[in-house]
Amino acid sequence: MTSKEGAGPLLLAIETAGSACSVAIGRGRNVLAAECQSMRYGHVEALLPMVDRVVAASGVPRAALDGIAVSVGPGGFTGIRVGLGAAQGVALALGARLIGVTSFAAVAAALPAGAGSLLVALDSRREDLYVQLFDRSSGRPLAGPAAVMPNDLAQYAAAFLGGAPLLIAGDMAKDAAAALGGRFAIEIADNSAADARGVLAAAFRQMESEPAGTPVAPLYLRPPDVTFPKNASGPRPEGR
Repeated sequence: MTSKEGAGPLLLAIETAGSACSVAIGRGRNVLAAECQSMRYGHVEALLPMVDRVVAASGVPRAALDGIAVSVGPGGFTGIRVGLGAAQGVALALGARLIGVTSFAAVAAALPAGAGSLLVALDSRREDLYVQLFDRSSGRPLAGPAAVMPNDLAQYAAAFLGGAPLLIAGDMAKDAAAALGGRFAIEIADNSAADARGVLAAAFRQMESEPAGTPVAPLYLRPPDVTFPKNASGPRPEGR
């Protein structure tokens, strides 16, 4: 892709799938401006004002954006929908490319390459963990995303790992390490939750490997929780 201004594509990145709301703008692999606020709920109110602040801080006009990158999950259902809706709207208004990356890929892309394997563990907001294994040197997945109970995590990992060292990252890295119980040579990446900077890095990596792009769709590893309101003629599910 040829940037509208300067060298390298200019991307706006959005991450609202996890327990934070974050936005970043980068040209090539250089982050020009970024903001992140921890929040479990309230993304819908926080996101667009944050986009405005980050765009202003970057010093580049919206019209210069080549693409909009967004985390497609897994994570909170409402947060995923908010991020995707905002990203689709901005991309459509600007005629920019829409790029979807998983929260796993965002965590993996933010880490330096190394030897061994990477386990990304994310908060599912239930008893299980959202996990995916990557090769650290290439950044390529070793297995697909999965929802795994802590007691089953060692068996899941052993099916894909040899004796190589294992780096664990993500907002549930310490919980995953505890669940593995010393069965592997483990290192924990501190403060490695998915954020917009990681979405940027993952988007650039994806653009290099998939120049034509792929359809953007949310990644849900299980159906949403639903509630059925009382005194209603029929069920009206409400996801988180």
